[in-house]
Amino acid sequence: MDLARFEYHLPEELIAQEPPPDRAGARMLVLDRAHTRWEDRWFRDFPEFLRAGDCLVLNDSRVFPARLFGRRAGVHALPIGKKNPKRREYLGGEVEVFLLRPVDPGGRDWEALVRPGRKMQTGERISFAGGLEGEIVARGEFGERTIRFAGEGDLFAEFERIGHVPLPPYIKRRDQPADRDRYQTVFAREKGSVAAPTAGLHFTPEILAQCRARGAEVACVTLHVGLGTFQPLHTDQVEQAKLHAEPYHIAAEDAAKMRAAGRLVAVGTTAVRTIETAHATGHLSGETDIFIYPGFQFRAAGALLTNFHLPRTSLLLLVCAFAGTELALAAYRHAVEARYRFYSYGDCMLIL
Repeated sequence: MDLARFEYHLPEELIAQEPPPDRAGARMLVLDRAHTRWEDRWFRDFPEFLRAGDCLVLNDSRVFPARLFGRRAGVHALPIGKKNPKRREYLGGEVEVFLLRPVDPGGRDWEALVRPGRKMQTGERISFAGGLEGEIVARGEFGERTIRFAGEGDLFAEFERIGHVPLPPYIKRRDQPADRDRYQTVFAREKGSVAAPTAGLHFTPEILAQCRARGAEVACVTLHVGLGTFQPLHTDQVEQAKLHAEPYHIAAEDAAKMRAAGRLVAVGTTAVRTIETAHATGHLSGETDIFIYPGFQFRAAGALLTNFHLPRTSLLLLVCAFAGTELALAAYRHAVEARYRFYSYGDCMLIL
């Protein structure tokens, strides 16, 4: 299956740069798979599409300030060729570190993306504000680095103090104080994501109350969003792609709610990946690298609320698998023509 099939044209001005003034004020494109049609609605209408016996599945992972800015520290020997094999050079340039996840039980070693990546080699140190310092101790297969942070203090407290909201790169501005609230769902609890599960950004406590009033149960899962969710696919052949593993957890009481439901309405692709993994493996906790693309047989998710996704990404392929490729891409073309707002701070799609 050629990845080029999952392409569409999006004018740059349709990429939302700011959240809407009202969380629940987004537009919502409703896809009816059974009748292969769609309807333009508003997110405030979402509870109308729920019925008694449904279970709304939310990803309660909480975003932390995962973008750090520091400077290359100290003096380092660099090989520059056979005639003059080494030189000593002061490495004081700015470094951007995008934290992904802790990779050791003590929480001091973190997987991260580093920029400028090619120049940052194993053994180099990075100095951050307030005296925090890290050393690159390993490289990964997707270009990521492992950074070991010095000291014994609470790293999450340091990240909250000096870190920035990890807005995606298609938002062409620096993060602002308001993003700490708006790039976070109202039901976020479990700290660990480096990108928001964006379908959940539309919900307010009032909307959730209306969902319950319709007779729907609400259950939470936790999948900490990392490289597996937002990394680009590194091959043009879909079947050859491989996703990075991400940790997930489902509490026993939430699993019981889902088992008792007549239909699971997943809020976001991360919720889909979590419940489909749990269904396939029988495990409520672990790591998942599940890659869902057209041809996948869904065993858990019965409906999906999701934002609009970038072309040629695993997220768009999941949507195409759930809605059907032709219907999903036709709906995307309609959304472009109808001037929907795209991506993290944009509008949403409900697939029934």
